[in-house]
Amino acid sequence: MIDYNTIIHQYGENGEKTGWTYVVVPFDVAQEILPGNKKAMRVRGWLDDLPVSGMALLPAGEGEFILALRAEIRKALHKEKGAILRLRLEHDKDFKLEIPADLQECFEFEQPEALAWFNSLSKSHQGYFFKWINGAKTEQTRANRLAATISA
Repeated sequence: MIDYNTIIHQYGENGEKTGWTYVVVPFDVAQEILPGNKKAMRVRGWLDDLPVSGMALLPAGEGEFILALRAEIRKALHKEKGAILRLRLEHDKDFKLEIPADLQECFEFEQPEALAWFNSLSKSHQGYFFKWINGAKTEQTRANRLAATISA
């Protein structure tokens, strides 16, 4: 498990990452978490004293990685850009995405060929679909999102 202090940063204008709040994890530190890895990985541990799991450690170029800090995490930490944050992290080898039961049913009974396509997506893209589906506020919206996912 890595253990070090770092500064919280925030992107200005930076494409899809505009406004993200994050911490930088240098390449050598990321290699302690998962040796030989240069791709996104999931981590667990503590941010200060806040337990976390399943967080995405993303490659940011030139060997560095970033750990994005969502608003609810920053609020729980009572920290923003410029603050010092203690990271104690390790590879979350137990992380699994749970496919929503109704989406699994759609794949199995209505569109089995769509499952092969869906499984070819990266775990992060699958996760985006799961969050999108689970974020529906009405049953009709959820049904529409399920249909859009299996026909994508």
